Amino acid sequence: MKIAIDAMGGDFAPVEIVKGAVKGARDNQVGIILVGPQEIIKFELDKYPTRDLDIEIFHTDEWLIEGEPPAYALRNKRKASIALTVKLVKECRAAAAVSMGPTGGVMTSALMILGTLEGISRPVVGGAFLGLTPQTITMDMGGNMDCRPDQLLDFAVIGTVYSKKIMHIENPAVALLNVGWEEGKGNALAKAAFPLLKKSGLNFIGNIEGQDIASGKANVIVCDGFVGNVAVKFCEGLGNGLAAWLKNELKDDLPSPRLQKVVTKLLSLTIPADTTGGGPVWAVDGLVFKGHGRSQSAEVAATIASAKIYSEIDIIGALKNELAEVRLRMKTTDV
Repeated sequence: MKIAIDAMGGDFAPVEIVKGAVKGARDNQVGIILVGPQEIIKFELDKYPTRDLDIEIFHTDEWLIEGEPPAYALRNKRKASIALTVKLVKECRAAAAVSMGPTGGVMTSALMILGTLEGISRPVVGGAFLGLTPQTITMDMGGNMDCRPDQLLDFAVIGTVYSKKIMHIENPAVALLNVGWEEGKGNALAKAAFPLLKKSGLNFIGNIEGQDIASGKANVIVCDGFVGNVAVKFCEGLGNGLAAWLKNELKDDLPSPRLQKVVTKLLSLTIPADTTGGGPVWAVDGLVFKGHGRSQSAEVAATIASAKIYSEIDIIGALKNELAEVRLRMKTTDV
């Protein structure tokens, strides 16, 4: 198995990306294709013992920069490292693509090159983001700022497959993130999505509110990317804020090693992506993984491990089957 890595994507590229790729190749016994400028990548690779590893370089001298409009940038940089990384999946030269680069660039590349699964109009970014509730995932976490009601249903289906195949939850509970628990609450999107979810045949438990995110009531929380991204970053900020407060509050009461252990645990529970790596761009017809822009080598290696697992269990095939079953149930209900 080979995993393609966008060596120029991320705040610490290519240094941490290459370092993480070497670790990921060794830990997971997979081949790695590093996409980016050959001389720069080779300089980084030479820092590590790699003679026994299957690592190759796919050269390009173009890559995306944070802040560039993704569609415009990719039209002008047709050999951008993220585009070529995804193209390796399209050409079946890699089982999965991994990038820590700009979300818009990753999603646009995945959409343009791989396309979405049949019947789905948009890819979605989602997964677990709060270590306090490891059995809860959120769809969407920032990929789609504006959504239609039927797209929230697609997100719920995708989240259900994720929960079944990755977290081994037999009948995942699906909930709609809203400003109140009662049916009929919320904005126009939430009101229109509720009945679709209700008749989908999924285990839909209704609306949940913001305070319920950390309760574990739902296994799959559905919302648009604007709301989801705000929730994710609020939790990250809260974790950092609490960590700083604890350090100051307990500095005279706990030994330094013990205090650091408590703070590290708190951060792992509020910002799990720092230790678990990135997740897939769901609903595209191929495996593309997007990690946090500030990811360092450990997160890159963890993302490679996830990419290997998802490929081995054929998560794309499982998703296609679940989507077909939901559409059949919806069609039968309408009749």
